[in-house]
Amino acid sequence: MVGANAPASHRSAPPWRAFKDLSDRTPLRTKLITAVLALVVLALVAISIASVVVLRSYLYTQRDSSLEQVFDGLTVDGSVSAPQLGVAYPVRTVPGMITAVQQPGSQLVASNSGPSFPGLGSSSGLPQSLPLLPTSDNWANSRGSVLITVPAQSGGDAWRVMAQALPVVNQSTNTQQTGILVVAVDLGPVGAEIQRLITIELIVGAAIVVVLAIVAIAVVRANLRPLDDIELTAGQIARGHLNHRIPERDPRTEIGSLGRSLNAMLSQIERAFHAQQESEQAAHESEERMRRFIADASHELRTPLTTIRGFAEYYRQRGGVREDQHPFSRTDRGSAQTANGYSPEAQTPEGLPAGDSPAEGLAPEDLDRIMRRLEAEASRMGLLVEDLLQLARLDQQRPLDAAPVDLLQLAADAVQDARMVAPDRPVDLIVAPGAAFIVDGDEPRLRQVIGNLVNNALTHTPPGTAVRVKIASGTLIPPGNGPAGGTGTDGGAQAARAPAPGSVPAVVLDVEDDGPGMKPEQARRVFERFYRADQARNRSSGGTGLGLAIVAGLVAAHGGTVAVRTAPGQGTDFQVRLPLSPDASAAQDEEPAEPEEQSQSSPF
Repeated sequence: MVGANAPASHRSAPPWRAFKDLSDRTPLRTKLITAVLALVVLALVAISIASVVVLRSYLYTQRDSSLEQVFDGLTVDGSVSAPQLGVAYPVRTVPGMITAVQQPGSQLVASNSGPSFPGLGSSSGLPQSLPLLPTSDNWANSRGSVLITVPAQSGGDAWRVMAQALPVVNQSTNTQQTGILVVAVDLGPVGAEIQRLITIELIVGAAIVVVLAIVAIAVVRANLRPLDDIELTAGQIARGHLNHRIPERDPRTEIGSLGRSLNAMLSQIERAFHAQQESEQAAHESEERMRRFIADASHELRTPLTTIRGFAEYYRQRGGVREDQHPFSRTDRGSAQTANGYSPEAQTPEGLPAGDSPAEGLAPEDLDRIMRRLEAEASRMGLLVEDLLQLARLDQQRPLDAAPVDLLQLAADAVQDARMVAPDRPVDLIVAPGAAFIVDGDEPRLRQVIGNLVNNALTHTPPGTAVRVKIASGTLIPPGNGPAGGTGTDGGAQAARAPAPGSVPAVVLDVEDDGPGMKPEQARRVFERFYRADQARNRSSGGTGLGLAIVAGLVAAHGGTVAVRTAPGQGTDFQVRLPLSPDASAAQDEEPAEPEEQSQSSPF
């Protein structure tokens, strides 16, 4: 039933619906041009009709006044005297005018001789064709005159006729009878003139429509070109070119205002799209970093956990602690015993004594050794967890407890600690002359920065390698304002250069060593998390690979930069630049010259 009713409902659609559908499918320029031309055609038709009507009224009005004047002169007493009925006589005073008395049922005939109407007729001057009058008996009644237009009996002329039924005295027979007094004037070819006017108007109107159509097409196309630009721009944006914009035009116009609004909208869309892309890229990179971070952290934590589990399993397999003495005395071990308690040949891979059966249990000294190893591994795992927590806090961008900090004092404390840890190494503190090295920062974190750099130099250089800690005044280009910002491997000494535009006073701290240095590809990755320049170095001596990553994060949190300058066989220089405190900066009279390095004896 639904299928049967569908065609009927379609056929019953109102006619205006088809016109609306056609209008919806028609382009805008076509509708504008069509509307303009339709209005022009209607205006021309109205003008033509009005001109024809005015011309016809003008021609008839001129003749009607003459007809009324002559007609009133013939009917002064309500009757008329005619020389002969049915015969037309010319009126001498008006060319082309005739007067006659029509006998009902017959047409007028011409007469150029004989008597005429007194004062009106003449012996010549009749037109070639007379008016073709109606032949009915009552076409002109006696109650009033009739004014009509009739054609000629022959030819294409037209006549304007005024007639009225009146008593008529026939002068030839001297009898009175009823006749129709007719006064007519020849209009000539009025129809031809009007037809000629219509033809001229059609030709002129068609020319106007053609010219106007050409002008309208050009004008509409020129004025709709901005819409074409908008369409083109929209198509380019749809293809992914979000940087395209609509050409700017006068904002006082509708197209200009629309273009400005669309450009503003496109700019917002582009910014939102790029922000979304950057967010997705950042999320992807963050996810990748998180996966790598979790994998590295799991790998680092697995080593101490494996060791702890191995010792616990060994303890369980040995059956706990024996109450009696170990079956092997220290004297029996003899030369196999080393300073650590056991020779390498008599140890398991975990460093435990071999040769005891599970039933014998552990000696007290073995338990002490196991507990010492467990404590060392737990401490190492605790340090790793602390480093991970520190990096997590830096990633969360938690605010620091900023306060004025004397960076020289921190550097001196770090040098003192290094001398105590490695008394066989030359560790020097070199201070350049200048203002106080005061920065606004978190003192424990800044201590950690210097401590990590010094410890890195002590750990990754051979014994006896010299380490130098230098501190001087310089300048800093804030991160993101120039090529020197951020962490990297430029290692350039900005303190020795002229101040760059946008730079601020800074404290420059260098930690140098005379070690083997690094290759360029190693230097580029030295601040990455869990990265070790020497992959063959074991974890007990090489650290967790998080120290320099923590340094980079802490320096960035303080608004500074850290960079490394190194080369194979030429040592390594880690340079930290931190903004000078405003109080210390105000105390400076001028930018210090290039500092001359000089050793300062330390009381520590």
